[in-house]
Amino acid sequence: MKKLSIVLLTVIGVFGLNISASAHVTVKPAVSQTESYETYTMKVPNEKDILTNKVVLVIPKEVTFYNYQPIPGWKVTTDKTKDDKIERVTWEKEKNAGGIDVGQFQQFSFDAKNPDKEGSIDWDAYQYYEDKSIVEWTGDSDSDSPHSQTTIEKAAEKTDSHGHTKVTDTKDSGKESTNNTNTIALWVISGLALVGSVMAIVLSTRKK
Repeated sequence: MKKLSIVLLTVIGVFGLNISASAHVTVKPAVSQTESYETYTMKVPNEKDILTNKVVLVIPKEVTFYNYQPIPGWKVTTDKTKDDKIERVTWEKEKNAGGIDVGQFQQFSFDAKNPDKEGSIDWDAYQYYEDKSIVEWTGDSDSDSPHSQTTIEKAAEKTDSHGHTKVTDTKDSGKESTNNTNTIALWVISGLALVGSVMAIVLSTRKK
């Protein structure tokens, strides 16, 4: 019985952690590239039995916020610094809208420019409920309410504000060009081999 109890407690603990982790506010992608214009998506699940009516996202100092995807039923406002840089974005449900109900989640997408240095950026978020309670997703990864993080890696390709990609690493570009040339050569050789095989079959048929 003791062993069975330990097993059950372990299973409950594991599933409890997974449920708790799934209820966190997250910002994706978890990995992006330096100086790229990235489309980020913040996922906000409802972790209580009360309606979520507002979410505030703090934009990291190294990140430049540009625009957002409008969502019916949600009003968006921004707070700016003295130098006119957006530092906080607020999504708040409109009067006749439903908000995020029990067992639901909502996704909020926006465009931003990544920093020019490698490292990680922290996404602090504040989730508001109708009973005026607030969950602050601002802690470290091992806390009860961790903030989401994005790792910024050195870019081989950089995405501009129009969504176009540019190769920034000439070495990788050369490798890609070489690979494309090799691929074309293989296709040519394969085609010639196929033609030769067909001709051999035709000549063999004629002889018979």
